[in-house]
This record gives sequence, C-alpha cells and structure tokens, in this order.
Amino acid sequence: MVKNDRWIIEMAKKGMIEPFAEKQVKKGISFGVGSYGYDMRISDEFRIFKSENRSFVDPKNSSPDNFINFKGDVCTIPPNSFVLAQSLEYFRIPREVVVVCFGKSTYARSGIIVNVTPLEPEWEGHVTISISNTTPLPARLYANEGIAQILFLGAAELCATSYADKKGKYQAQKGITHSKI
Repeated sequence: MVKNDRWIIEMAKKGMIEPFAEKQVKKGISFGVGSYGYDMRISDEFRIFKSENRSFVDPKNSSPDNFINFKGDVCTIPPNSFVLAQSLEYFRIPREVVVVCFGKSTYARSGIIVNVTPLEPEWEGHVTISISNTTPLPARLYANEGIAQILFLGAAELCATSYADKKGKYQAQKGITHSKI
C-alpha cells in the first residue's frame, strides 16, 4: 500500500525526512509533500564524471578521481555524460516501509534521467543520485530544487532482515558516496 500525505507528514515529524517541506513548494522545480509521496531536492554539491582518457567504466573500481567536484546553484552535465549528486534531505526509513524513486518529469522531458535505487527498510542517509544527460548538448541541474519523487510503500508485515540488520555498506551515508564493493 502506498502511504498518503498525512502519513508522510506524521512520520516526518518523527525525523523521517530532514529538512522537511510539509507542502508542495512550486518555486522553480517543485519539491515537498505530494498526495502519495515526497519530491526530494538535490543539494548544491555535485561530482561530474570525467570521460577523457577512459576506455570503460568499472563499477567495481570506481574512484573519486574519476570525477570533478563542483559546488554551485547550477551544475552543467556534459553531453552524453552523468553526474553524481546527493539529496538535500536526510532520510530515515521505517522498518515497515520500502521507498522507490522516480525522476521528475520536468527533467525527463529534457532528456535528463534520474536513477536512484530503492531505499530499503531501516536505511538512513543522504540519497546519492546518478543523473544522466542523454542529449548531445550540455544540460543544467538546479540545486535546492526538486529532482525526484519518492513513494513510500508500506508492507503487510515487517521484513525479516532490514538494511540496518545487514549493516549495509551505504548506511548513514553523508555526502556523495561512490560505489563500494
């Protein structure tokens, strides 16, 4: 069952989302509570992928050296490339909930694809977001504005093993986190 806006507001008051926008803010690309989800924002810190002198990308051997650090209100993604970013919000997911994420249509309609893996029960942290520019032109991202909608799915019963129980490698991440093995 998808959780509604009243549930999201109640859980946010208990620290599930910080900082929290209790209603939809329609300034720039919207963020905040929606009917059955929450539109999260991206912070002003980005890692822009450097493609020069690379013949392939290896998720088992990712290095911060593969990226250029950038901090600012507007980040430009090179053509046919990607950046890593982080959510402005810090999330604490309850044990009886799993979260799925979808990129906002404003970006999708511009050829910008947002990818976030599910937020598992009892995971917490800033969300690391991969944002791809599928166009042959540079594309802009706007810090402190909406980037993706997350939907909270309630389980009929508690999971046997949560992300915290597994001591997951991305637990309580702060800042943009590169892939880990």
